[in-house]
Amino acid sequence: MQTVRVAPAVSVLNLRDLGSIALAHGREVRPGLVLRSGQLSGLDPADDAELAALGIRTVVDLRTADERASAPDRLPPGARLFVADVLGDNPGVAPARLRALLADPVEAERLLGGGKAEEMFAETYRQMVLSPRAGAAYRAFVDTVADSTACPVLFHCTAGKDRTGWAASLLLLLLGASRDVVRAEYLAVNPVVRVAFRPYVQSFLDAGGDPEIASAIIEVRPRYLDTALDAMDERWGGLDGYVRDGLRIPVVVLRRLRAELAVSL
Repeated sequence: MQTVRVAPAVSVLNLRDLGSIALAHGREVRPGLVLRSGQLSGLDPADDAELAALGIRTVVDLRTADERASAPDRLPPGARLFVADVLGDNPGVAPARLRALLADPVEAERLLGGGKAEEMFAETYRQMVLSPRAGAAYRAFVDTVADSTACPVLFHCTAGKDRTGWAASLLLLLLGASRDVVRAEYLAVNPVVRVAFRPYVQSFLDAGGDPEIASAIIEVRPRYLDTALDAMDERWGGLDGYVRDGLRIPVVVLRRLRAELAVSL
């Protein structure tokens, strides 16, 4: 199964190019135009010549105001910042609090034990589809990516796995990728995030934390994506209804998106 390409970067977590992912009708995503990652607060342009060479024009930050204030992006040379806050009406939800959730095993057990961690993340994915605030953010993201003058676009949240994962899944679905291809791309981030968060997880476990809680927090899981897809299907009858009635993306934007990003093999 084809997955995204890991792009070279020294100081940016989980940088991946969506280019070359297979789409329907013998097409693929045009390389070098849409990339995903974790937060850019540690970006050092001097050490990341490879990233600078990508020519990023627009950075789309999907994080909350608190996240942006505590770890502001450092932009690649020549890039502009566009904020599309997915969780702004509920900033306390799980994806915005990864490290905090791992800092106190006793509190984590109280809040997240007995399978509640996975339930919390699954519910967050549901709200990323159903919340009007999230819909506005994802509509703005799609509109930005569809603008040829904004590309190449790099979009991210904190770890680059949940809010970013749904953004990538949505984009690929709009371009004509199958759900199997979307799922493979979504799950492909797990090896990287496991390594990135290993020190926090190990401290959590050393202090008596439950490994299942840590796993549910750090990983992306098929259930999380399926929860988002099910919410889309149940509320709007599938992708077309979600795009038309949930996100309210104009047809002209969809045509421009596909013309810009989908190319024949």
